[in-house]
Amino acid sequence: MPAKIVPEWYFLPFYAILRAVTFDIGPIGSKLGGVLAMFGAIAVLFFVPWPDTSKVRSAVYRPWYEVFFWLFAANALFLGWLGAKPADAIYVVLMQISTVIYFAFFLVAMPMLGLVETPRRLPNSITEAVLSATARNGDSASTQDRERKPAEQWAYCLNRP
Repeated sequence: MPAKIVPEWYFLPFYAILRAVTFDIGPIGSKLGGVLAMFGAIAVLFFVPWPDTSKVRSAVYRPWYEVFFWLFAANALFLGWLGAKPADAIYVVLMQISTVIYFAFFLVAMPMLGLVETPRRLPNSITEAVLSATARNGDSASTQDRERKPAEQWAYCLNRP
């Protein structure tokens, strides 16, 4: 592909991963290695539920996972930026480092965080989480309204002509 032609923006991170492999890995040449790494970067997204070993699935209750997720997102954006750059020496090294970070998130960070991270306390129900969040945000509903029984809260729906 000529140097001035780059793929669409949504393919740029995978294009950077493709170009990050500049060395032979045993019998696998650098071109085939780049293609395998690129398709591996896409394939690993299909297996996301299995490396996550935490019993808590929501990142809201997992502070370290949330930090690692945002670092991963920043790295993916950085890979996209690198995908639009020419394959010069410094950009290739940055692509290689970012590619390792990309795969490390799925193959190292996700399994390890599930084992060592202590999640925040989970709410007893979804309504407890929602009501405490609205109370913190200064919701105008009074405490009396929250303490009414569900039948009383929806009574206006039942009394229509």
